[in-house]
Amino acid sequence: MSPQILFYIIIGILVLDFVIDKYIDHLNARHFNDDIPDELKDVYNQEEYFKSQAYKKENYRFSLITSTFTILITLGFFIFEGFAWVDGFARSFSNNEISVALIFFGVIMIGSDILNTPFSYYHTFVIEEKFGFNKTSKRLFLIDKIKGWLLSAIIGGGILAIIIWFYQKTGDLFWVYTWLFIGVFTIFMTMFYSSLIVPIFNKQTPLEEGALKESIYAFSKKAGFTVNNIYVIDGSKRSTKANAYFSGFGAKKRIVLYDTLINDLSTEEIVAVLAHEIGHYKKKHVMINMFVSLFLTGITLFIFSLLINNAILSEALSVKMPSFHIGLITFGILYSPISELTGILMNYMSRKFEYQADNYAKIKYNGEALISSLKKLSRNSLSNLTPHKANVFIHYSHPTLLQRVKNLSST
Repeated sequence: MSPQILFYIIIGILVLDFVIDKYIDHLNARHFNDDIPDELKDVYNQEEYFKSQAYKKENYRFSLITSTFTILITLGFFIFEGFAWVDGFARSFSNNEISVALIFFGVIMIGSDILNTPFSYYHTFVIEEKFGFNKTSKRLFLIDKIKGWLLSAIIGGGILAIIIWFYQKTGDLFWVYTWLFIGVFTIFMTMFYSSLIVPIFNKQTPLEEGALKESIYAFSKKAGFTVNNIYVIDGSKRSTKANAYFSGFGAKKRIVLYDTLINDLSTEEIVAVLAHEIGHYKKKHVMINMFVSLFLTGITLFIFSLLINNAILSEALSVKMPSFHIGLITFGILYSPISELTGILMNYMSRKFEYQADNYAKIKYNGEALISSLKKLSRNSLSNLTPHKANVFIHYSHPTLLQRVKNLSST
């Protein structure tokens, strides 16, 4: 295969992915005005429903503009040999392949972020502000950007440097060492993400003594789920939207509640949400997801190792000197259709797990309280209650609200 043919294949993949994605969005948008199912009639009153429709439509239009801009810039970068120019720019500073790769991806990431920042700013301070969600100040928005850049440089750059070093030292076997490294890193981050990364952006404080804490401990004890760390995160400084999550293993298990969740839900509803999360642990969903993800990562790395030494990967992007970082860009695009398929399978598995966790909460705690909490969370975030089936099948990691309510209401 000639580099030119491979180049056209890359362009074809990018365009096809964009067209399919926009078609799915179009199908989804056609259902924005559908009647709300009887089971969900109590989620919105008429004023709230009109507001949710307006929110969905505005986000749809905005997404269409941003994605169109992105694909045009991306295609232009490929057609006008942008990668070759950045590669040459990086090599003007160093001959060390690790340094060149770090400069190369640094330029790409900073350039991309600069182009996307106006859209991110508009979404935060115009759309989210208009519908009452945004609580982020302009100062916090800027600080978050700077922190994000620094973290990407330190963590992302460090990981990339280690992977390239493996490649230089072990050749075709680099994928094995990279796979092991990613496995260790994934477990480490799962255990320590909340204690190392989250505090950079948010303040976490132990949950105060009171009815909520007592109720959480009471159910955890009943469920045989030991937890000693319950924290409240100041999510309200950025948005009114609520959330809660678990992190860590063993003694590092931690429950994190957004302050907005505590404000929006009753004690019984919060415990129902946590019962659902405990269900994931009891059903070993966290471990299964981790091992499946690592298995897929291993397959991807193995295939990459078979192709990385082929000069055509670099030549297709008009780069004369073959390199790991250019090969990574080309392979990432060529592999993206397979990634889409595995993503669909992972989402399917995730939706099954959500049903199982819901059932656990229904049996072990209170199904009606979980239904009530899910409805409140959907209302407060102006969620789409009538998504198209294709959108759900491809993109949803959770069942729709209607599907969850029907499942929880069944005997």
